[in-house]
Amino acid sequence: MGARTAAAPRRGARWSAAVVAAAVLLSGCSASGDTVDGTGQAGAVPPSGPSPSDAASPDAAPSGPDGPTSAAAPPSASAAPLRCPSDDRERRMRGAWLTTVRNIDWPSEPGLSADEQREELDAYLDDALDLGLNAVFLHVRPTADAVYASDLEPWARYLTGEQGGDPGYDPLEYAVAQAHRRGLELHAWFNPYRVGFLDPDLENLAEGHPAEENPEWVVEHGDEAYLDPGNPEVRAWVTDVVLDVVERYDVDGVHFDDYFYPYPKEGAVFDDDATWEEYGGDFDDRADWRRDNVDRLVADVHAGIGDLKPWVSFGISPFGIWRNSDSDPDGSDTSGLESYAAQYADTRTWIREGTVDYVAPQLYWSRGFAAADYETLARWWADEVEGTGVDLYVGQAAYRVGEEGWRDEDALSTQLDFSERLPQVDGDIYFSIRSLRENAAEAYANLAEEHYAHPALPPSTAPRGQDPLTGRVGGVTARADGDRVDVAWEPVEDARFYAVYRVGSSGTPESGDPEGCPALSPEDLVGVTGGTGLTDTAPPGDGVGYAVTALDVFRAEGPPSEIADVRG
Repeated sequence: MGARTAAAPRRGARWSAAVVAAAVLLSGCSASGDTVDGTGQAGAVPPSGPSPSDAASPDAAPSGPDGPTSAAAPPSASAAPLRCPSDDRERRMRGAWLTTVRNIDWPSEPGLSADEQREELDAYLDDALDLGLNAVFLHVRPTADAVYASDLEPWARYLTGEQGGDPGYDPLEYAVAQAHRRGLELHAWFNPYRVGFLDPDLENLAEGHPAEENPEWVVEHGDEAYLDPGNPEVRAWVTDVVLDVVERYDVDGVHFDDYFYPYPKEGAVFDDDATWEEYGGDFDDRADWRRDNVDRLVADVHAGIGDLKPWVSFGISPFGIWRNSDSDPDGSDTSGLESYAAQYADTRTWIREGTVDYVAPQLYWSRGFAAADYETLARWWADEVEGTGVDLYVGQAAYRVGEEGWRDEDALSTQLDFSERLPQVDGDIYFSIRSLRENAAEAYANLAEEHYAHPALPPSTAPRGQDPLTGRVGGVTARADGDRVDVAWEPVEDARFYAVYRVGSSGTPESGDPEGCPALSPEDLVGVTGGTGLTDTAPPGDGVGYAVTALDVFRAEGPPSEIADVRG
């Protein structure tokens, strides 16, 4: 694999035991345009605009070489690797959701050729790299169908225009290979229960779709349809679908968004009487039973991933409010819809029981918005994960830039001005990547200048105390070519990524400890790649050398290489 070019710097470990099908217009708007509900009553539906799941309505305008793997155990280094100190502050999630449902992001329209789809996907991955991101969350199961080759569920309609239509290649296999080549993580994003709208989704199910094969699993809710979370067969099916992907593809993570039970809709009732009567016998309250159904799915998926590939992270991006303090003294000082009661998503329990590796609450409101203040919620979530081993990433509303109250150039950076000061916050995920190249481009450039001056390694999933599985990188060379430096090295067994550092660029000594580890600083990171070469396009001048480290599948960093001096 060839060298990658690292652009000029821009203005960035944990371990656990083994958004919107319809984004509804909200009432309760403040002067800033923030909202917390949408049926004319407080706290009924999610913020206006798309969440990481869908568009405003069925007709809304859209706001390689590495193949699948079935490895069931982590690789092991051939020799005990040297361990060098590292700074956990260099580990930050910088991700973006890449949405397929309703063709919000990709493909731009159904029916494109395989080459056209790959070209568009490559462009998004290149954008992610240029924006200083280190992870992409690809929507692989939008409506109980597949954006990958599956024997369990049909191809998603957003690829060819017809559910079940073969696009002529495997998009997830391609996305994983191309993301890793660029040094990007690729997370597989699933909607566990959603079947879609009655028209066109439910009325045009492909042969073999689980809702077509098992109509008794389906519950209609307004103009939408869902697989019934209370049916144990549904829970087993969804778990099997997720684990099938984990087993066959080299993904870095599995991700659920905010959709479990559906958001409330005026006049709509989720009719799960049959499963409640059959399976709810241990519960006096249907709401508690519904939450238990979701809890069981989350726990089953987490445990299954841990058994198959413990380096694959599992996380959820819930609606930003768990419970309001007037409902529960442990809730946040807010007055909006509660995911605990609306989607029956008890995120606080998942954190406390360790059945998620991270949470990424969708904090899609501005600082100072009274009903759901960004600062209040960021602090609340930070307190919830404190000491649990569960990482916290903030879901950021790039799609809102341009709305009333989100028009200043610091519309996004002002959010990070606050949340980056919270030590429990480990990064951010933006909805969505298309917004970062379109309506939010200027706001994101401002954010990058202020907060992303340097690349960042992704968070590690390695168990505490586990040695890295990669050894020291050898054969490092650095050759000047005009105003750039080409760095190359020999491949290392079991390496997922390589990180390239300038040594001496910030006055660091050549050796950081008696074992001979170069003193590496997060500010010295040039870039991350999946290949064996990287070009520094903005070398700081004379007296700088380069060191390379290898990251294993847990994204744990091995020891630095010897320092390579620059040669002409």
